[in-house]
Amino acid sequence: MNTHYRDKRKIDPSRGDRLGDGTPNDADRIEIGPTLLAFAEWAEAGLALPDLAAMRDYRWRRLTRHITDRGYGGLLMFDPLNIRYATDSTNMQLWNTHNPFRAVLLCADGYMVIWDYKNAPFLSSFNPLVREVRAGADLFYFDRGDKVDAQADVFSNELRLLLDEHAPGNMRLAVDKVMLHGLRALEAQGFEIMEGEEVTEKSRAVKGPDEILAMRCASHACETAVRAMEDFARANTPLGQTSEDDIWAVLHAENIRRGGEWIETRLLSSGQRTNPWFQECGPRTTQPNEIISFDTDLIGAYGICVDISRSWWIGDRAPRADMIYAMQHAHEHIMTNMEMLRPGVTIPELTAGCHRLDDKYQAQKYGCLMHGVGLCDEWPLVAYPDKAVPGAFDYALEPGMVLCVEACVGEVGGDFSIKLEDQVLITETGYENLTRYPFDPALMGR
Repeated sequence: MNTHYRDKRKIDPSRGDRLGDGTPNDADRIEIGPTLLAFAEWAEAGLALPDLAAMRDYRWRRLTRHITDRGYGGLLMFDPLNIRYATDSTNMQLWNTHNPFRAVLLCADGYMVIWDYKNAPFLSSFNPLVREVRAGADLFYFDRGDKVDAQADVFSNELRLLLDEHAPGNMRLAVDKVMLHGLRALEAQGFEIMEGEEVTEKSRAVKGPDEILAMRCASHACETAVRAMEDFARANTPLGQTSEDDIWAVLHAENIRRGGEWIETRLLSSGQRTNPWFQECGPRTTQPNEIISFDTDLIGAYGICVDISRSWWIGDRAPRADMIYAMQHAHEHIMTNMEMLRPGVTIPELTAGCHRLDDKYQAQKYGCLMHGVGLCDEWPLVAYPDKAVPGAFDYALEPGMVLCVEACVGEVGGDFSIKLEDQVLITETGYENLTRYPFDPALMGR
């Protein structure tokens, strides 16, 4: 019996065999990605979709160039976010962060090999840039027990043979994160181990055109999810039966509904739990006439991180004058600092020229002024003047970088904190704020 495309399950019957981002128009496709809901919302918003094949090629070429520019024979990656960047494939990402069973070797000639879970060799089959799939990079104690050193020897010998073929005579191998027995085995093979995170972080820092399109889509999906969370909080907080966890769960659900992946933290708190900042959400029942502050730290569609923060006043009374002042001050902080962003400005210049928070807010200010963002929070970090380490970040901004501009404003011993954060693209001539989500008008004093 002949099988026709019209008989297959589709996620968009109006298209052919490919969706707008180049992925198969098939609900059974291997690569995870946006849902029909997300595609519909992006179409309504007039957003262009990324060309995922072009995005993958850009990342592969960029990583390869960074390897060859440093004179390395190859780059060995265990970090699941670096593996995602190199291959765009995923496999149990959160489990993989603490059980490193995957690895990718990218050789100086561009030849790329992935070691994956032995029962799932098909997970990178959509990407022709992955030339080989192997198994056996699991060098952690839970899986290998007291014989982990034996497997490390096998794995390191495979690497030596691959590099003999694809970078003959070059034993300089960059490695991002490796288990102890793996490092010892690599060194025993004669490799000179170089700093792999420096390679991957700087590769990932400058986004290509399709990565930026993907980030625009992911940002729209995230902000739609945040709107659903805000609507839920405003409708349910006055009833006196809604916890912080209930509110945070909406963001999780709406992210997943659009093909997002996970949320890195639980940074939502209410009332006096917002001060000091960094208390994660819990069972506290949110109360009317209080502040709710949050930080999304969300890994959304296409694996793109959307890291924005807002503070909301939820109640029928007006917020106090000190709350309005703190909100306006936090808003001034991020907007003033954003105005410094442009290609060529150096990170030390951003540190030196930043807006200064009032003295009463200094002790509890955020951990940085700004930080890079892509597949997660990334290099570089822009420190406050009193936290800057000379020589740590002596680099200039480039077009295609994306920075999150932060503010946390609250007094020691106070009963609230304001948390604001926008995600900003460095353009050829300046910057573009990718974040469209409004600031709470009541806290802004409007």
